Amino acid sequence: MTTISTSLPRLAGRHCQTPLNSLHSTIYFSPDFGAELAARGVTGPMGSYLAGRAAPLGAVSAATVTAVFHGFHHRMVSGHFPAVWERVTPAEVTGLRLAAADTTLRRVLGSVLVGSREMAEAAELALRAVEGCAMPGRPMSAAQADQPVPEDPHLALWHAATVLREHRGDAHGIALQHAGLSGLEALVSHCASSDGMPKEAVMSKRGWTEEDWAGAEESLRVRGFLDGSGALTPEGVRMREELEEETDRLDAAPYARLGAEGVERLTRLAAEFNAAAVASGAFPEALLGTFARK
Repeated sequence: MTTISTSLPRLAGRHCQTPLNSLHSTIYFSPDFGAELAARGVTGPMGSYLAGRAAPLGAVSAATVTAVFHGFHHRMVSGHFPAVWERVTPAEVTGLRLAAADTTLRRVLGSVLVGSREMAEAAELALRAVEGCAMPGRPMSAAQADQPVPEDPHLALWHAATVLREHRGDAHGIALQHAGLSGLEALVSHCASSDGMPKEAVMSKRGWTEEDWAGAEESLRVRGFLDGSGALTPEGVRMREELEEETDRLDAAPYARLGAEGVERLTRLAAEFNAAAVASGAFPEALLGTFARK
């Protein structure tokens, strides 16, 4: 096993990723992107979500999206692809998503933060971290990193946050494969953890049925990860901790590139921006436990 040499404090990269991911995710709860795609015939929140994330990859198939997104039912994904590319090109989607990020961030952060020296500093730090991202085995982050870097600092930060978010997601997918967990089993175990997303939010967005969910729960019980009530067993807790630690290891390079002082500063700045977004109502109340974490 190759270990990246770094003097970073334990969990530093994970703690930096938390507010960066939240800043990236403001677009998923904003009406701007969905409205633009709806005008082009791509309707529904999942249609815009799937198209927006997949667009940097090009006009890929449903099977490719299912493979790289990892936790979505193929039946649901194939209901959107390849039909979406008959209505709008990937390049158009990418441009619309960036424009929506601009509108959203200006609204949830305000003009003072958007135009601040701190925003420019955060963008510079995040882009430096992106320089450390690996490409092999990281299709989502590599595709996003291949997009032009916007000139405006708040959009450059959003772009970099997106690359870093996808880099960790790609790393997590590798860790899940190594652990022998399907995308659904990973979701079920995550929702059963103390800081997991609500099951209802996951079920409504990723195309899984109650029957699918029950089957994954049974599989996890057989392996000793869930108890009869659907809660994680001590072995399940250890499994989740090991998954996150392996993800940290596979996601360490960008933060090692930035260094301990840079990571600490970027974490602080991103947390301040995210706190402003939370205060402006950028996220649904039911998901504040996920996106308002410090």
